[in-house]
Amino acid sequence: MLVLIAVHLCAAILAAPLVAKLGRRSLALLAVAPAAAVVYTLTQAPMILSGEAITRSVPWVPGLDLSITMRMDSLSWVMTLIVGGVGAAVLVYASRYFTDSSQGLRRFAAVFTAFVAAMLGLVNVDHSMGLYVFWEATSILSFLLIGHHYDRRPARLAARQALLVTSSGSLAMFAGFVMLAHAPGGSYSLSELVESAAIGGLAVGSAQVIVGALLVLAGAFSKSALVPTHFWLPGAMAAPTPVSAYLHAAAMVKAGVYLVARLTPGLTNIDAWSPVIVIFGLTTMIVGGWRALKQFDLKLVLAYGTVSQLGLITAAVGYGSASVAAAGITMLVAHAFFKSTLFLIVGAVESATGTRDLRRLSGLGKRKPVLAGAGTLAAASMAGIPLTTGYLGKEAFITALLHGSEAAWSSHTLDLLILAVLAVGSVLTSAYSWRAWWGAFGVRDVPADPESANEDEGEHTQETTHCLPTPPMMTVSIGILSLGALAGLAPAFLEKIIVPIGGSTPGTAHLAWWSGWGPASVTGAILAVAAVLAWRAKGVESWQLKHTVPLRATEIYAWSLREIEIVSASITHRIQRGSLPWDLSTIFVTFVALVGSALVLHTPSNLTIRWADSWVQIVLALVIIVAAVGTVRSRGRLRAVVALGAVGLGVAVLFASQGAPDLAITQVVVEAVSIIVFVLVLRRLPRFFSDRPLARSRWWRLVVAVAVGSTVVIAGLFASSSRIHNPVSEIMPNEAKEFGHGLNIVNVILVDIRAWDTVGELSVLLVIATGVASLLYVRARSGRIERAPSAPNGHEASGGQTPRAFLRGVIALEQQDRSIVLEVVTRLLFPTMLVISVWLLMIGHNNPGGGFAGGVVAGLAFVLRYLAGGRHELGEAMPIPAGRILGLGLFIAGASAMAPLLFGNAVLESVAVDLDLGLLGHLHFTTAMVLDVGVYVLVVGLILDLISATGSQIDRDPEEPDGTEGLRDEAVTQKAGVQ
Repeated sequence: MLVLIAVHLCAAILAAPLVAKLGRRSLALLAVAPAAAVVYTLTQAPMILSGEAITRSVPWVPGLDLSITMRMDSLSWVMTLIVGGVGAAVLVYASRYFTDSSQGLRRFAAVFTAFVAAMLGLVNVDHSMGLYVFWEATSILSFLLIGHHYDRRPARLAARQALLVTSSGSLAMFAGFVMLAHAPGGSYSLSELVESAAIGGLAVGSAQVIVGALLVLAGAFSKSALVPTHFWLPGAMAAPTPVSAYLHAAAMVKAGVYLVARLTPGLTNIDAWSPVIVIFGLTTMIVGGWRALKQFDLKLVLAYGTVSQLGLITAAVGYGSASVAAAGITMLVAHAFFKSTLFLIVGAVESATGTRDLRRLSGLGKRKPVLAGAGTLAAASMAGIPLTTGYLGKEAFITALLHGSEAAWSSHTLDLLILAVLAVGSVLTSAYSWRAWWGAFGVRDVPADPESANEDEGEHTQETTHCLPTPPMMTVSIGILSLGALAGLAPAFLEKIIVPIGGSTPGTAHLAWWSGWGPASVTGAILAVAAVLAWRAKGVESWQLKHTVPLRATEIYAWSLREIEIVSASITHRIQRGSLPWDLSTIFVTFVALVGSALVLHTPSNLTIRWADSWVQIVLALVIIVAAVGTVRSRGRLRAVVALGAVGLGVAVLFASQGAPDLAITQVVVEAVSIIVFVLVLRRLPRFFSDRPLARSRWWRLVVAVAVGSTVVIAGLFASSSRIHNPVSEIMPNEAKEFGHGLNIVNVILVDIRAWDTVGELSVLLVIATGVASLLYVRARSGRIERAPSAPNGHEASGGQTPRAFLRGVIALEQQDRSIVLEVVTRLLFPTMLVISVWLLMIGHNNPGGGFAGGVVAGLAFVLRYLAGGRHELGEAMPIPAGRILGLGLFIAGASAMAPLLFGNAVLESVAVDLDLGLLGHLHFTTAMVLDVGVYVLVVGLILDLISATGSQIDRDPEEPDGTEGLRDEAVTQKAGVQ
């Protein structure tokens, strides 16, 4: 199953280029992935039908004893067939529903395929945390699919609404899983949790288990759109029809039903479990069915019908009885086929006629007999007409309640009461089934203005709706799915598949066409009353319009969002006043309060303080203190920067005195870059800080500063004194030499032992560089490289000499802005610094240095070129855009991660390479050095990007108030020619 999920993810990655190449036809090609899942699942039928489960486990985090366990049993087998089969049919349908020019087709193809992968993982994973990961993946992907038409406001609102509602429930579900796992007898494994609850190992009577179970139900209810969260599903009809057919009929909304069915065989022993499910399920069935009877949009009729059906199925699978559970799973299978069929039919009707309003449709059944026939099968199954799959499930439900469900929490009297509610809901189901079919294919009087006309007034015309032909592939997909309604013709086969899903719940499951005169009488009465409602549809609509519910769930949702925004804005206004001192004071005071209280409550008994190792460290500490005081007391910005640099350099020397040359080198070069960036920015700011605050504010800041500093120091002392195990650094020297093939422990840690962290930090560096630059490139970030203007006739600026000058960009500077001393020093130091940077890179694996330090030194060399010749000289020194250098560095680092695979090792595992170069000697290096090269290149790009933003862009902005840079460059060129 993991291989199938990986296949779907690969297909999702390839979807965009496939659509770009093949257009909409690529959707039919992508259908091969879910079809492959169906084929694989069918090959496992002998084992599954014999009652066995297929289990595969892959280590996830071995150190934490976490693994990804996939387990396919009868329930997972059925769900996989639904997810894969309906997914393949919908993709084939979508290959003709969309056009090659449809907006967002590439995004749809990729997201839809990834959604299938997430659903396959959700219904087969056996770990609650793994299920939560796939669960949230479906929420995010469904958000993208519902908001496919992102340029339409209803689609954006519907996508946000679905995400907020389902994600809120999933957070509650996450908490519930944790509570159940840590309860006595609990487990993160779903199968073990259910087994433990079934045999009494789980403390089902404890408050922790009860609350945890209810929280899990909150997640399931929100996902399957049960009351009171039912409103998000009709709103999600803003999505394209293929999305509605899959997410809201066969896949996403089935996730909650699946979870209830998975856990009920064990958790039904919790007193509140099954009663809560039945109450919410049947309430949802009634509400959804009643709302469906007054909709005029065919998709909304089906949407509220889906809400109703989900309530019914959830109540059945969570009833706690084997007989009712079998009925629920049968209805789940039936619903997947008939509802996806009906949604696809609505899409075909809309494509052919341009409308989904049933008041504008008439006589379409004569023009589309195949669609009408498929719709007849699907609507009959939804209504529970005998011999269909839907009838088989509903008949089993009625029979179980009529004869006694044998559920531990229920009684025969209560079963009969629930049967009465079920009968009312089934009447509504049959009525809106007819409404959906007749609305699409029936013959009626079409009013000239459906919005204003009623049954007594308005102009009416009898007409057959004009329609376009339906593509054969759409018709085939609809026809195949509609055949699912005929699975009811084989009740014995369905019984063999579905009965084992009930697990250890009490009762005897049985599926049959005829269960006696009692169930048949109930079914007949349901269909008869439904026929009356269908006949008096106009009257029912009028009555519903006159008697509306004063408060709706959508209004409560909108009100809650408004209140949350008001409260959050009020809190933000009170806490974040737009004042940097206030914000920092809030953060620091909170830190001191929380950490300080922990230090007071948990004071270690073996606290040791080591003041210094030598008098040199004491002197350095005094220098750092004086520099720090000078920084905060300085009125001049530049003086404060110099004093702050002294603090950093003092810390670097302190590192060196402790035997940490790598840290010292890194601190020095970073401090140099920081000072330069500070200076470049400060040159556009006033020379002096604003007037100091009042004395009272000064004292407050002093108190906060002392408190924060003291807390940090004491927390560090406490942490170092609280160690109970040997430090991991004791084994690193041997690990660095044996496995990292290097003598510099610091460098080996970065490029081997924690190489994954390094690669992640490189990505963070790239994002930070992009963010900083974006703050300065206000209008648009430009990747242009500014070169020095050429003099006329090929002459340079220096008196017409033809040799190319080293600092060619200085011709764009005014004479008073040039420094001959700086130019000479740059000419001497630039190549030297580049050589030193490469040397630091090459020796880093065995000596102090490395890619980071080398990259910073190389970046400083380019900074020197900029300082000497301005932004044009920076373009002469490095004609490649900084963004491309950043990307190249990350690419090299990624390539280095994969290089060990060529030698049979794991990703990022160092491999020693020894080459005999003959007269040139012996070359020894490791693949980890490639990662260091990536660090080197990315750091160079980072510094170039920062200098381009804080230097070149700030230089350019005051000079280009109206975009006249080209005229100024032309003037500089003419000036060079005159010289």
